[in-house]
Amino acid sequence: MSIDRIAVIGGGAWGTALAQVAAAGGRETLLWAREEEVVEAINATHENPLFLAGIKLNPAIRATTDLDEVGECDALLVVTPAQHMRSVLEAAPRTTAPRVLCSKGIEEGSGELLHHVAAQASPGAPIAILSGPTFAHEVAAGHPTAVTLAADDADVAEALRSRLAAPTFRIYLSDDIAGAEIGGAVKNVLAIACGVVEGRGLGQNARAALIARGFAEMTRFGLALGAQRETMVGLSGLGDLVLTCSSTSSRNYSLGKGLGEGRSPRELMADRRTVAEGAFTAPVLARLARERGIDMPIVEAVHRLLEGATVDSVLEELLARPPRAEGL
Repeated sequence: MSIDRIAVIGGGAWGTALAQVAAAGGRETLLWAREEEVVEAINATHENPLFLAGIKLNPAIRATTDLDEVGECDALLVVTPAQHMRSVLEAAPRTTAPRVLCSKGIEEGSGELLHHVAAQASPGAPIAILSGPTFAHEVAAGHPTAVTLAADDADVAEALRSRLAAPTFRIYLSDDIAGAEIGGAVKNVLAIACGVVEGRGLGQNARAALIARGFAEMTRFGLALGAQRETMVGLSGLGDLVLTCSSTSSRNYSLGKGLGEGRSPRELMADRRTVAEGAFTAPVLARLARERGIDMPIVEAVHRLLEGATVDSVLEELLARPPRAEGL
């Protein structure tokens, strides 16, 4: 199959960065956004000052608020917040163009992974997952980045890679859709925990331990849901975890840092123009883990913090856990 015209659904930082990737070489790219000011700025000045300030965008990017226009495109990169993906895809034109899911999370109400949500909302359209360690401003600026593209259909995956890959945007293919998606969802929750360590001043030893034991939780959950172990140690698993747990450029990490500094979840969430997906993923992930008997104490601790538990009480419970052999 051949893919030429790309539509990006979602005009936030990551959606704008992906539009920049898709428009490389002057290839026409459509960017759908809800915000009128975003659309006007992109079309008039080739910038998105609301979500990706300081980056000059390719003039081949055209923005629109008319979702019907994406029906004319060969592939849709879906970059809406996870909790809005179903409603946006249901409102989009029904076509067989591949839906490439670029958001990270689990649907809160249903507990469904996003590829299940997309399959229900866009019946008949191939589904792929694009995930990995990707800060939007670095991708948009053309810094070297590597990602995983997972799809069941090898022809679709190859066509998408051919259309989107560039020397500074390296794409590795996989057939493990669930694994690629699980890594991206779980790491957001673990990044909140690492932010708490930073905000509380608990030190680098604690953060390193948290990343390692969080990765064990991610792997346990992924394997229980049918993911491949290789995917968990790849770009969309361990790679994304390391990036997101190491920098305040991560929305989830900065949310956790605020919690560690003593600010309330309500205050921190009210301050945000952009979404820290881990705050929505934590409760549903904790619930799924309990239902399936998967031991995920760090995820459970983040859930409790977001419900209002104190950092000291949650930390005391984690440190009081009985010793065990290292491993999954």
